[in-house]
Amino acid sequence: MRLLIVGTLKGQLTTATKIAMENGATVTHAEDNEQAMRVLRGGKGADLLLVDVALDIRDLVMRLEAEHIHAPIVACGITNDARAAVAAIHAGAKEYIPLPPEPELIAAVLAAVANDSRELVYRDEAMGRVIKLAQQIAGSDASVMITGESGTGKEVLARYVHTRSARAKRPFISINCAAIPEHLLESELFGHEKGAFTGAVARRIGKFEEATGGTLLLDEISEMDVRLQSKLLRAIQERVIDRVGGTKPVPVDIRIIATSNRNLADAVRDGTFREDLLFRLNVVNLKIPPLRDRPADILELAQHFVKKYADANGVPLRPISVDARQVLTANRWQGNVRELENTMHRAVLMAQGDEIGPDAIITPDGDRLDLAKTAPAVAHATFAAEQVTRALVGRTVADVERDLILETLKHCLGNRTHAANILGISIRTLRNKLNEYADGGIPIPPAGVPGEYPRMPAMG
Repeated sequence: MRLLIVGTLKGQLTTATKIAMENGATVTHAEDNEQAMRVLRGGKGADLLLVDVALDIRDLVMRLEAEHIHAPIVACGITNDARAAVAAIHAGAKEYIPLPPEPELIAAVLAAVANDSRELVYRDEAMGRVIKLAQQIAGSDASVMITGESGTGKEVLARYVHTRSARAKRPFISINCAAIPEHLLESELFGHEKGAFTGAVARRIGKFEEATGGTLLLDEISEMDVRLQSKLLRAIQERVIDRVGGTKPVPVDIRIIATSNRNLADAVRDGTFREDLLFRLNVVNLKIPPLRDRPADILELAQHFVKKYADANGVPLRPISVDARQVLTANRWQGNVRELENTMHRAVLMAQGDEIGPDAIITPDGDRLDLAKTAPAVAHATFAAEQVTRALVGRTVADVERDLILETLKHCLGNRTHAANILGISIRTLRNKLNEYADGGIPIPPAGVPGEYPRMPAMG
């Protein structure tokens, strides 16, 4: 956890610094907005800015946005002035803390920002095997690829590996490759020199340099443009980076952890991901099973989230009833742990009486989870449609067309004429396509005898 304290309230901010450091934070100081920006550009970075309410918070927010620096701001002041607090929130601060600070309040803010409460909770043996492997490789500097569906907890596992490594006391820097536009991602990763492009008002240290000595998490790396992948490969291989607009390489010392919710082997075949980069990243693969495949974790996690959100909302801690447990274990949890967490947060707020019953286990729009299911036939069709769509996403039109042509040809036992009729193309077009595939080394079904092909099923 990295805290940047901005302001000149020396005595009071010294107290805040002491409390923060006692809670494991690394603290840096800046006297004003300009100095704060120099600190952030210089690579020290911050997970949270604690800012004197007397400063121009709106100006600081605008400066951060202009340079694409993402760090929440908590305002602080020596008086419990409601108007000052409201003005700070309107200016862009996330919270307001009166000074002198209460130790519990500072600790709570740091924990919320650092998200230290995201514990690795599991009971199922399927997840246990993944954790065991993570423990075995945590102490090394080997690159790690963490794969799994969205919401399974890939970033939580990445932090788990970092905290058990020799780099645990150094920075853990995360960047979501899918959330940053392609033209900005290179600068975010490698930094830039002043004037390198429009808007580059000063030198900016990128995530690679910011993470030096620690761990860099490349979240959803499958979304990175293939042109940027070559520069990433060089950085991993040679442990040097080139800032955008820079004239000399900069050495870095980091461990790389990457995550993906897609099959990168398929992406390699489709030409959207470099095979040599995959080999560099995939030294160890930690594959997290979906929540539906580790049923013992459902109730363990549900109970964990109930306690977490009961504490956070100041409501009584209620046990989960037997009927509610059955509802939870019967659900497929397509959104995995993230969906379960949101469901239990709602349950904590909606529960009445001594237990959390089925009536509190609801969907976001208020329907009971066990009554919101579609009819079996509709559900099956929806699931099948989703599977087909998912199989198409990320593939090129040419690849989909090729598979359709070859599968249709197989269905027709190799008969070119009948296959062309079903596909709605000319026999000449079909033959040209097949010759193209054959030249590429793809096996083509042999020509069949006219008339000897399966009957099409009657419609209606």
